[in-house]
Amino acid sequence: MEMVTGSVVAPKGFLAGATYCGIKTVKDSFDIGIIFSEYPATGAALFTTNHICAAPVKLGRRIVQKGRVRAFVINSGNANACTGEQGYRDAEEMVRFTAQCLKVSEDEVLVASTGIIGRPLSMDKVVLGIKTAAASMGNTPAHGNAIARAIMTTDTKQKDIAVRLKINNTDVVLGGITKGAGMIAPDFATTLCFITTDASLPAPLLNECLRKSVESSFNRITIDGHTSTNDTLAIIANGASGVNISSYKENDNGLPLQIFQRGLDYVTGYLAKAIVKDGEGATKFIQIDVVGAQSRNDATRIARSIADSPLVKTAMNGEDPNWGRIVSAAGYAGVELDELKINLYINDILIFTKGMPAPYDLNTLSASMKNKDITVRLELGLGEYTDTVWTCDLSHEYVTINAEYHT
Repeated sequence: MEMVTGSVVAPKGFLAGATYCGIKTVKDSFDIGIIFSEYPATGAALFTTNHICAAPVKLGRRIVQKGRVRAFVINSGNANACTGEQGYRDAEEMVRFTAQCLKVSEDEVLVASTGIIGRPLSMDKVVLGIKTAAASMGNTPAHGNAIARAIMTTDTKQKDIAVRLKINNTDVVLGGITKGAGMIAPDFATTLCFITTDASLPAPLLNECLRKSVESSFNRITIDGHTSTNDTLAIIANGASGVNISSYKENDNGLPLQIFQRGLDYVTGYLAKAIVKDGEGATKFIQIDVVGAQSRNDATRIARSIADSPLVKTAMNGEDPNWGRIVSAAGYAGVELDELKINLYINDILIFTKGMPAPYDLNTLSASMKNKDITVRLELGLGEYTDTVWTCDLSHEYVTINAEYHT
């Protein structure tokens, strides 16, 4: 596997365009963009599990059922959520006008929005933005950078990646962009993320690969325990490389499919971790490993309980090895535990064992907690199951960003 430039336009047959249309207040930023396959393609998507969901999510769920997707149209600065029937009509209009500009069917365009909830879109600006973005499309790294920036809200940096794989001696490329720094919690899908590939996969297989990949990546991150109204994660596969993954599924021991899955997993894993590292006000990237559970579900519940604890997150921000907060967060996860079997490590330093604090050198531990990357390992001693969740610390800056979000 080789890293390449271009993000979503690195795979063959993909174009992107972005512009500023006036949704955001910062005029030198992009706030609307299009990703487009020049060839007919299949698509799959996952959406928020929040029962209060945005108009683009409701529309996207209907469109993606047909499995034919050639374009994404995305705006930032306005979520088009909790905007009633007019919001749904506005989402339909974004799809309709994009399809006209690209000369494709409306059933081949997915729409996504991100930003402030409860404000109607200014459709005159949006329509002009779509027209401009469609006219400026290209496949250079600059086009890839522009679309990555166009989906940002409180992000401090763009998040993109592209990788090249070899499948039966042929190059296959996957590219992806994502956004997210707050309102992030594990649940299909956990932000906005758009992936392109020049491999060919039928929609059911593409959906299967995407679900599997997201379960081990985006569903393993949390910043503030808050699942958004707009979460959308979607992929387009246009087959421009000439590699048809489905034709290899039952042959070659399934190796081409395994290679593709590993590539997709790498892309989603990279993007998911990039979100955590750019968490609102974050100064630490924290990995929570729970091992020795009686079930995978038990391990997941405990890891998420620790990762979502404000007390654990603030302790990490203060570089304070307060192990009591960690073990108590594990204890209220609703999983039966045996305190006398638990071992707790921070950065491979044993700090709690058999129900009591372990002897350790405080200076060594304190020095290790100044690192930007922190690993918490909780050994339960009950079974063979493990899980990992990635999170960040909670700082004063997080409160400032969210207290001033509307202004």
